[in-house]
Amino acid sequence: MIEMKVMGIALDTRSGSPIVVLHDLDNRRALPIWIGSAEASAIIRKIEKLSVTRPMTHDLIVDIVKKTGYKISKVEINDVEKETYYATIFLSKDEDEIVIDSRPSDAIAVAMRAEAPIFVTANVLMNGAVSTDSAKDEEEAEEFKDFIQSIKPSDFEKLINKHKESDQ
Repeated sequence: MIEMKVMGIALDTRSGSPIVVLHDLDNRRALPIWIGSAEASAIIRKIEKLSVTRPMTHDLIVDIVKKTGYKISKVEINDVEKETYYATIFLSKDEDEIVIDSRPSDAIAVAMRAEAPIFVTANVLMNGAVSTDSAKDEEEAEEFKDFIQSIKPSDFEKLINKHKESDQ
């Protein structure tokens, strides 16, 4: 298992779909995962430290877990099949552990709110990660980095506003 952090949200230039981009702690690999716009909005809210007057779904999940005495100990993105990623959220309380199946986008949004680590299996990295340190892949990695760096939070303003309106 490799621990990863959220690098940011990007937009697929061909489809306009949001992508959450994870990177390992050494910044050697990046893992793009296509996600829904609601989940992208939730992740952006956390990245940008935007608060809402009422709890959003991922905030509610974290609050429910805490009120039961459990904590979200970690999230794992543990499988990929035909471009569909699978994740698991781990809850712990004393010696008890509960394992919950999840979409990666929801697991990531929950982990960010709970400040829980995000892990990715080697199998998933082999099938979807972009290397950012080898000479052979250097040009592709630079293009990918430029793409990610060119995306601004303001690009998602319409997306966030749309979801704010639908949440009220």
